[in-house]
Amino acid sequence: MESKEKLLMELLGHTARSLTHLTASLTSMSFELLRSDDDVVKAASRQMIDRMATISSGLDEHWRLIGELTGVHVAHEQIETIQEIQLQAPPQLPSN
Repeated sequence: MESKEKLLMELLGHTARSLTHLTASLTSMSFELLRSDDDVVKAASRQMIDRMATISSGLDEHWRLIGELTGVHVAHEQIETIQEIQLQAPPQLPSN
């Protein structure tokens, strides 16, 4: 396999993994928002969960195709998702 083809397959894998992490994060946030007392927030959360399920199904197809290209079959459920991201304060710049 040419190196450009290999790089493209690697890029496809990274892109699919990033999209998988993004959908998992949005779904997780939507489930948290379902706990709200606000009915509008709950309704929006339910809609977002449905949308993420649709996107997730599309990602399953991405992973199937990537598996066909690479010969390594990975199920969507086997992709390690990011559980928590901690934001850190930006470093303090020295004052002049």
